[in-house]
Amino acid sequence: MSYTVAHLKRGEKGIIKEFAEDILPIKLLELGCLPGCEVELIQEAPLRDPLYINVNGSHIAIRRTVAMQIEIEPFPGHE
Repeated sequence: MSYTVAHLKRGEKGIIKEFAEDILPIKLLELGCLPGCEVELIQEAPLRDPLYINVNGSHIAIRRTVAMQIEIEPFPGHE
């Protein structure tokens, strides 16, 4: 099973893995959601959608379906 941004708990971080260029909306790529970047879950909405994340200092709200497509490696100390 792959570990994605959608699996993060509030305050947890991960490193974005490589992905096909067409998997994410271009706007997310422009905001720095790129392979090798650190991502942190800041908050999730009351019904768990959308998620509020921090990527390279950019705070972004994304839908859970998009978050499930972004595979990450858990940050050291988190699993």
